[in-house]
Amino acid sequence: MATPVVTKTAWKLQEIVAHASNVSSLVLGKGSGRLLATGGDDCRVNLWSINKPNCIMSLTGHTSPVESVRLNTPEELIVAGSQSGSIRVWDLEAAKILRTLVGHKANICSLDFHPYGEFVASGSQDTNIKLWDIRRKGCVFRYRGHSQAVRCLRFSPDGKWLASAADDHTVKLWDLTAGKMMSEFPGHTGPVNVVEFHPNEYLLASGSSDRTIRFWDLEKFQVVSCIEGEPGPVRSILFNPDGCCLYSGCQDSLRVYGWEPERCFDVVLVNWGKVADLAICNNQLIGVAFAQSNVSSYVVDLTRVTRTGTVAQDPVQDSRLLTQQPPLPTAPLRRIYERPSTTCSKPQRVKQNSESERRSPSSEDDRDERESRAEIQNAEDYNEIFQPKNSISRTPPRRSEPFPAPPEDDVATAKEAAKPSPAMDTQFPVPNLEVPPWSQVVTSTPAPKAEPAIIPATRNEPIGLKASDFLPAVKIPQQTELVDEDAMSQIRKGHDTMCVVLTSRHKNLDTVRAVWTTGDIKTSVDSAVAINDLSVVVDLLNIVNQKASLWKLDLCTTVLPQIEKLLQSKYESYVQTGCTSLKLILQRFLPLITDILAAPPSVGVDISREERLHKCRLCYKQLKSISGLVRTKSGLSGRHGSAFRELHLLMASLD
Repeated sequence: MATPVVTKTAWKLQEIVAHASNVSSLVLGKGSGRLLATGGDDCRVNLWSINKPNCIMSLTGHTSPVESVRLNTPEELIVAGSQSGSIRVWDLEAAKILRTLVGHKANICSLDFHPYGEFVASGSQDTNIKLWDIRRKGCVFRYRGHSQAVRCLRFSPDGKWLASAADDHTVKLWDLTAGKMMSEFPGHTGPVNVVEFHPNEYLLASGSSDRTIRFWDLEKFQVVSCIEGEPGPVRSILFNPDGCCLYSGCQDSLRVYGWEPERCFDVVLVNWGKVADLAICNNQLIGVAFAQSNVSSYVVDLTRVTRTGTVAQDPVQDSRLLTQQPPLPTAPLRRIYERPSTTCSKPQRVKQNSESERRSPSSEDDRDERESRAEIQNAEDYNEIFQPKNSISRTPPRRSEPFPAPPEDDVATAKEAAKPSPAMDTQFPVPNLEVPPWSQVVTSTPAPKAEPAIIPATRNEPIGLKASDFLPAVKIPQQTELVDEDAMSQIRKGHDTMCVVLTSRHKNLDTVRAVWTTGDIKTSVDSAVAINDLSVVVDLLNIVNQKASLWKLDLCTTVLPQIEKLLQSKYESYVQTGCTSLKLILQRFLPLITDILAAPPSVGVDISREERLHKCRLCYKQLKSISGLVRTKSGLSGRHGSAFRELHLLMASLD
């Protein structure tokens, strides 16, 4: 009779000493599930690769214990908040401090990156929530409403909502485009520790110290179901990437839950104590826990875990065999996050912060940034993870080998577990974003170099041209270089056409400048548009963009059609200028335009009001036309993609 194969569902992977003093916070990278960041009372942030004993990088700069850390989804940036209320952002690939953000008056309890990466939300012991623009060190919004410390923050997959959980037993949902609270979810009888958005549906889960997990419908703003009887405070929850179930990290166990109706699919015993964070990679769930200065990591094989269809009994409470029950009916799906808008039909004016919230960085901040540094402890692992040789491959790789089971398992089972399984995408689905470059398949045959779709503003050589094409061939075989006189004489030939083009442009600029000297900005822009040369429009807008006070509503009606042309240009400098002008218009005039269009009609005849209303309607129509282009280009990578994603967020109220 054959011996039955005994396999492990969960096992301990490793235990490391993460800091010289107590560990105060840690987080797993959700993009790969293989990167771990820890913050300690020694004021350092350390980075580790799961299942490797040595620290990859140590980040210094904080002068008080690190209370909260967070990695962005591509695992290129890390943000850490300290006990003093300061926040620091590091670029891991460049191994340097990126930003220092100061404004909170107490401990930083929670952090989260916006899905587009350029913004960070922070929650503090001072009960305030702040949204930061990490590129400009500025606080974009401050949200007030909680009465106690904000323990967890999460952005929605589409980046339009922010959920917050606090010690005041409440969960709040904030609308980023309107700058206000959308709804409050009471019901918990203890501090709420964690919140998570469903990856597809309008559903929010929250876990509390009262040993309950609640599911909230974000369309009707009401509770869907409540799961009670957790063995301890809920400190970590995570939706399966396909949204079929919710994993709850409980005291020494992993529980798999469904909702509508609420039920427990499976219970897996894992001796991880108080698990602090969860991530999924290669159909394996990674859990990490810390005690004093030690950090332990654990693995659960999800292929051996029931995630739908049957109800499991708790083996801790009932030692009898699990009975199979028929599948329970499920409710229809709610809306998904790709819907055009999450705002109300009535346009909302975006609140402007006080000058203190938008203050420029001081010399003290600059000094803090100079003192912050990234110490690479393990150069080999750092180069493998953050400086890959192949630029297409982003590591830790998404299609990496799963963690092997302990050696005491059956040999055949170990071989089966070592086979690579399809990687599961733990990223939030963001509308119109392209596939990450590190998830593409790399082939050994180099692809032919294609001409770039966007011609960069700074480049070493003309696109599609070679300098050797303009030089005479070397007549003497022994002569390896051209004589300077021969080269210069050849270069001077054949440039009559370019001289004519430059002369024409100079003449056009003189025409615009003559009107500009009269002080009539609108007429100057009209003349530049009438010339029908985008290069002249770009030169003029680069001047107007430097002084926001020059912008008027009638100027917008003329410039917006030109901006649409600039955004479609193949020249990087043209696109940058168009994005800058459009951002200025949105920030200064979009609230005014929406308010005027939403206002009731006036009584009597008001010529000036009618003219203003006509201009607002014209601008609104043009902005709606541009919004489709911005939405399409928000999936680009690099500098352009960041600019278009920011514009897409600013234009969300138009949808």
